Amino acid sequence: MSDDRGPGRAAGEPARIMLDRGAFVPNVAKIAVLRANGLGDLIVALPALDALRAAYPRAEIVLLATAWHAAFLNGRPGPVDRTIAVPPSRGVNGDAATAEDPAALAAFFAAMADERFDLALQMHGGGGNSNPFLRRLGARVTAGLRTPDAAPLDRLLPYVFFQPEIVRYLEVAALVGAPPVGLEPRLAVTERDLAEAEAIVPEDGRPLAALHPGATDPRRRWPPANFAAVGDRLAARGARVVVTGTPEEQPLVAAVRAAMRTEAQDLCGRLLLGGLAGLLSRCRVVVSNDSGPMHLAAAVGAPTVGIFWAMNLCNYAPLTRTRFRPVVSWRMACPVCGAIQPGPDCGHRASIVADVPIDEVAGHALDLLVSV
Repeated sequence: MSDDRGPGRAAGEPARIMLDRGAFVPNVAKIAVLRANGLGDLIVALPALDALRAAYPRAEIVLLATAWHAAFLNGRPGPVDRTIAVPPSRGVNGDAATAEDPAALAAFFAAMADERFDLALQMHGGGGNSNPFLRRLGARVTAGLRTPDAAPLDRLLPYVFFQPEIVRYLEVAALVGAPPVGLEPRLAVTERDLAEAEAIVPEDGRPLAALHPGATDPRRRWPPANFAAVGDRLAARGARVVVTGTPEEQPLVAAVRAAMRTEAQDLCGRLLLGGLAGLLSRCRVVVSNDSGPMHLAAAVGAPTVGIFWAMNLCNYAPLTRTRFRPVVSWRMACPVCGAIQPGPDCGHRASIVADVPIDEVAGHALDLLVSV
């Protein structure tokens, strides 16, 4: 027997509500948003979450994400009311090779059915894995992104790679009648965040400057010696310099400090994510590779210099320039083998942003240190 209700549609639900793309959905008590990826990915979705909160002020917004999202966001002021960790799942909470536990996934989807979501939004990517995942939630209305090979949802936008991510997810929110209320991601800093940061980096009257030499992809890492040169110039202007990183980034942090002529405090692995937010909110300037901490710094209001490869600038750079300055590498070939980028992976991981000039980064950093 044929079913003309469409994907994710409850029995008896009027087709007009499903097909009227961009219309406000009435009688919404609970909204699920799928966004189970990295820190920077969370930050760029915040304006879309703010739009949902403004359009549906009485609805509960539930973020379907990972365990670290839940630890970081639950209880934090903001548009998300609750965060639920998604079990390991291919292409959603994990990559294509992730081992799945069918029993854990079955229990998860049974619990999600009990939630009785009215709306479910896919803000995770092109939808190859995430759209089938979203449809299994059983929401009354589904909306999100789709590449040509992905499963459909009730309300759809084409996933076209080159688009500012902030705008991409604002368009997803607009599919369900949630227009933008702002373009800049903003994240609340709590007293607990500030207390954790103060315990590690007490105030001493000097302006605080942070260097973040890490990035998930080694090709996005500016050389440690370059960060050191910028750190020395900031210190010469009276700044107290700290160097941040995850425990895995300890060699990068150590290399920056070893190359500096002036003192810099090693904060590698010493702060939880909330404490890092508290620390960055106190900074007069942050200099960082294109990374999650760079996005976090901008979201908590820190004047920030971001070092970008040109192909990432379009999608991930913050949209305004009062407190954020991107510095860009226009290199389009692998520095090892000359393979044109983007293109098939040549396997090399040499920095593709190493040619970003020190003077340009330092100039922006010093300007933000004294003027913002």
